[in-house]
Amino acid sequence: MSHDPAKEKATKAKPEAGEAAHEAADAVNAEARASAEESSDAASEQLQKLLAEKQELMNTLVRRQADFENYRRRVEKERAQDRQRATESMIEHLLPVLDAFDRALSESSDTAYIEYRKGFEMIRRQLWETLAKQGLVRIEAMDQEFNPHFHHAIERVETTEHADGIVIGELQPGYIFHGRVIRPAMVRVATEPESKSARVSRTDD
Repeated sequence: MSHDPAKEKATKAKPEAGEAAHEAADAVNAEARASAEESSDAASEQLQKLLAEKQELMNTLVRRQADFENYRRRVEKERAQDRQRATESMIEHLLPVLDAFDRALSESSDTAYIEYRKGFEMIRRQLWETLAKQGLVRIEAMDQEFNPHFHHAIERVETTEHADGIVIGELQPGYIFHGRVIRPAMVRVATEPESKSARVSRTDD
Protein backbone atom coordinates (compact mmCIF):
# COMPACT_ATOMS: atom_id res chain seq x y z
CA MET A 1 0.00 0.00 0.00
CA SER A 2 1.42 3.34 -1.10
CA HIS A 3 1.59 6.40 1.19
CA ASP A 4 0.01 9.66 -0.21
CA PRO A 5 1.28 12.73 1.71
CA ALA A 6 -1.10 15.15 -0.03
CA LYS A 7 -4.13 13.11 0.88
CA GLU A 8 -2.98 12.80 4.46
CA LYS A 9 -2.43 16.56 4.63
CA ALA A 10 -5.95 17.26 3.26
CA THR A 11 -7.45 14.87 5.79
CA LYS A 12 -5.75 16.70 8.66
CA ALA A 13 -6.83 20.12 7.29
CA LYS A 14 -10.57 19.28 7.40
CA PRO A 15 -10.90 19.13 11.22
CA GLU A 16 -8.87 22.30 11.55
CA ALA A 17 -11.20 24.11 9.11
CA GLY A 18 -14.27 22.86 11.02
CA GLU A 19 -12.89 24.11 14.32
CA ALA A 20 -12.18 27.53 12.77
CA ALA A 21 -15.72 27.73 11.44
CA HIS A 22 -17.14 26.85 14.86
CA GLU A 23 -14.95 29.48 16.49
CA ALA A 24 -16.05 32.06 13.94
CA ALA A 25 -19.70 31.16 14.49
CA ASP A 26 -19.26 31.37 18.27
CA ALA A 27 -17.66 34.77 17.89
CA VAL A 28 -20.53 35.98 15.71
CA ASN A 29 -23.09 34.64 18.20
CA ALA A 30 -21.29 36.23 21.12
CA GLU A 31 -21.16 39.55 19.31
CA ALA A 32 -24.85 39.26 18.44
CA ARG A 33 -25.73 38.49 22.07
CA ALA A 34 -23.65 41.44 23.28
CA SER A 35 -25.31 43.70 20.73
CA ALA A 36 -28.76 42.42 21.76
CA GLU A 37 -27.97 42.97 25.43
CA GLU A 38 -26.76 46.49 24.69
CA SER A 39 -29.92 47.17 22.68
CA SER A 40 -32.07 45.78 25.51
CA ASP A 41 -30.28 47.94 28.09
CA ALA A 42 -30.70 51.01 25.88
CA ALA A 43 -34.39 50.25 25.34
CA SER A 44 -34.91 49.71 29.08
CA GLU A 45 -33.13 52.97 29.86
CA GLN A 46 -35.21 54.80 27.25
CA LEU A 47 -38.41 53.28 28.68
CA GLN A 48 -37.50 54.36 32.22
CA LYS A 49 -36.78 57.85 30.94
CA LEU A 50 -40.15 58.02 29.17
CA LEU A 51 -41.97 56.75 32.26
CA ALA A 52 -40.25 59.38 34.41
CA GLU A 53 -41.21 62.12 31.95
CA LYS A 54 -44.81 60.86 31.91
CA GLN A 55 -44.97 60.90 35.72
CA GLU A 56 -43.53 64.41 35.81
CA LEU A 57 -46.15 65.57 33.29
CA MET A 58 -48.92 63.93 35.34
CA ASN A 59 -47.68 65.64 38.52
CA THR A 60 -47.56 68.98 36.70
CA LEU A 61 -51.10 68.44 35.40
CA VAL A 62 -52.38 67.62 38.90
CA ARG A 63 -50.74 70.76 40.31
CA ARG A 64 -52.19 72.90 37.52
CA GLN A 65 -55.66 71.47 38.12
CA ALA A 66 -55.36 72.12 41.86
CA ASP A 67 -54.19 75.69 41.22
CA PHE A 68 -57.08 76.30 38.84
CA GLU A 69 -59.61 74.85 41.30
CA ASN A 70 -58.27 77.09 44.08
CA TYR A 71 -58.42 80.09 41.76
CA ARG A 72 -61.99 79.26 40.74
CA ARG A 73 -63.10 78.93 44.37
CA ARG A 74 -61.38 82.19 45.31
CA VAL A 75 -63.05 84.07 42.45
CA GLU A 76 -66.48 82.63 43.32
CA LYS A 77 -66.00 83.57 46.98
CA GLU A 78 -64.97 87.12 46.08
CA ARG A 79 -67.96 87.47 43.74
CA ALA A 80 -70.32 86.21 46.46
CA GLN A 81 -68.82 88.67 48.94
CA ASP A 82 -69.20 91.51 46.45
CA ARG A 83 -72.86 90.62 45.87
CA GLN A 84 -73.48 90.40 49.61
CA ARG A 85 -71.84 93.79 50.25
CA ALA A 86 -73.92 95.36 47.49
CA THR A 87 -77.13 93.84 48.90
CA GLU A 88 -76.18 94.94 52.42
CA SER A 89 -75.59 98.50 51.23
CA MET A 90 -78.98 98.54 49.50
CA ILE A 91 -80.72 97.22 52.63
CA GLU A 92 -79.06 99.83 54.85
CA HIS A 93 -80.50 102.51 52.57
CA LEU A 94 -83.97 100.92 52.77
CA LEU A 95 -84.08 100.67 56.58
CA PRO A 96 -85.20 104.32 57.00
CA VAL A 97 -88.07 103.57 54.60
CA LEU A 98 -89.05 100.59 56.76
CA ASP A 99 -88.85 102.83 59.85
CA ALA A 100 -91.10 105.39 58.18
CA PHE A 101 -93.74 102.72 57.50
CA ASP A 102 -93.55 101.56 61.12
CA ARG A 103 -94.01 105.11 62.44
CA ALA A 104 -96.89 105.80 60.07
CA LEU A 105 -98.67 102.61 61.10
CA SER A 106 -98.16 103.22 64.80
CA GLU A 107 -99.41 106.84 64.63
CA SER A 108 -102.36 106.52 62.26
CA SER A 109 -105.19 105.39 64.55
CA ASP A 110 -107.84 107.67 63.09
CA THR A 111 -110.72 105.61 61.68
CA ALA A 112 -110.88 107.96 58.68
CA TYR A 113 -107.58 106.52 57.50
CA ILE A 114 -108.43 102.83 57.82
CA GLU A 115 -108.25 102.20 54.07
CA TYR A 116 -104.98 104.09 53.80
CA ARG A 117 -103.65 102.06 56.70
CA LYS A 118 -104.47 98.83 54.94
CA GLY A 119 -102.51 99.98 51.92
CA PHE A 120 -99.56 100.98 54.10
CA GLU A 121 -99.63 97.63 55.86
CA MET A 122 -99.63 95.76 52.55
CA ILE A 123 -96.69 97.78 51.17
CA ARG A 124 -94.80 97.46 54.42
CA ARG A 125 -95.36 93.69 54.47
CA GLN A 126 -94.16 93.31 50.87
CA LEU A 127 -91.08 95.38 51.59
CA TRP A 128 -90.25 93.35 54.68
CA GLU A 129 -90.75 90.00 52.92
CA THR A 130 -88.41 91.11 50.14
CA LEU A 131 -85.71 92.16 52.62
CA ALA A 132 -86.15 89.03 54.73
CA LYS A 133 -85.63 86.83 51.65
CA GLN A 134 -82.26 88.53 51.18
CA GLY A 135 -81.25 87.51 54.72
CA LEU A 136 -82.37 90.44 56.91
CA VAL A 137 -83.38 89.49 60.46
CA ARG A 138 -84.87 91.80 63.08
CA ILE A 139 -83.12 91.82 66.45
CA GLU A 140 -85.25 90.73 69.40
CA ALA A 141 -85.15 93.47 71.98
CA MET A 142 -88.25 93.80 74.17
CA ASP A 143 -88.06 91.85 77.46
CA GLN A 144 -84.61 90.55 76.50
CA GLU A 145 -81.51 90.90 78.62
CA PHE A 146 -79.43 93.85 77.43
CA ASN A 147 -76.68 92.71 75.08
CA PRO A 148 -74.19 95.37 73.93
CA HIS A 149 -73.55 93.38 70.74
CA PHE A 150 -77.18 93.78 69.63
CA HIS A 151 -78.58 96.65 71.69
CA HIS A 152 -77.63 100.30 72.05
CA ALA A 153 -78.87 101.73 75.37
CA ILE A 154 -80.31 105.22 74.93
CA GLU A 155 -81.78 105.45 78.41
CA ARG A 156 -81.68 103.60 81.73
CA VAL A 157 -84.90 103.63 83.69
CA GLU A 158 -85.06 102.93 87.43
CA THR A 159 -87.88 100.49 88.09
CA THR A 160 -88.90 97.68 90.39
CA GLU A 161 -91.25 96.12 87.84
CA HIS A 162 -88.46 94.60 85.78
CA ALA A 163 -85.20 92.89 86.59
CA ASP A 164 -81.99 94.87 86.28
CA GLY A 165 -80.61 94.90 82.72
CA ILE A 166 -83.88 93.98 80.96
CA VAL A 167 -84.90 95.91 77.84
CA ILE A 168 -88.23 97.63 78.60
CA GLY A 169 -88.55 99.84 75.53
CA GLU A 170 -87.47 99.88 71.90
CA LEU A 171 -86.98 103.28 70.29
CA GLN A 172 -85.67 101.93 66.99
CA PRO A 173 -85.46 98.32 65.81
CA GLY A 174 -82.13 96.75 65.04
CA TYR A 175 -81.27 94.34 62.25
CA ILE A 176 -78.84 91.53 61.42
CA PHE A 177 -77.79 90.67 57.86
CA HIS A 178 -76.16 87.27 57.30
CA GLY A 179 -74.94 87.10 60.89
CA ARG A 180 -73.58 90.68 61.02
CA VAL A 181 -75.27 93.48 62.96
CA ILE A 182 -75.88 96.29 60.47
CA ARG A 183 -77.82 98.36 63.02
CA PRO A 184 -78.20 97.73 66.75
CA ALA A 185 -81.58 98.22 68.38
CA MET A 186 -81.91 101.50 70.30
CA VAL A 187 -83.46 100.63 73.64
CA ARG A 188 -84.41 101.63 77.16
CA VAL A 189 -83.00 99.40 79.86
CA ALA A 190 -84.32 98.74 83.35
CA THR A 191 -82.05 99.37 86.30
CA GLU A 192 -82.56 98.82 90.00
CA PRO A 193 -83.51 101.97 91.92
CA GLU A 194 -80.87 103.34 94.23
CA SER A 195 -81.66 103.09 97.92
CA LYS A 196 -82.50 106.28 99.78
CA SER A 197 -79.34 105.99 101.89
CA ALA A 198 -77.24 105.67 98.75
CA ARG A 199 -78.79 108.85 97.32
CA VAL A 200 -78.14 110.74 100.58
CA SER A 201 -74.58 109.48 100.70
CA ARG A 202 -73.95 110.55 97.13
CA THR A 203 -75.48 114.00 97.81
CA ASP A 204 -73.27 114.47 100.87
CA ASP A 205 -70.22 113.68 98.78
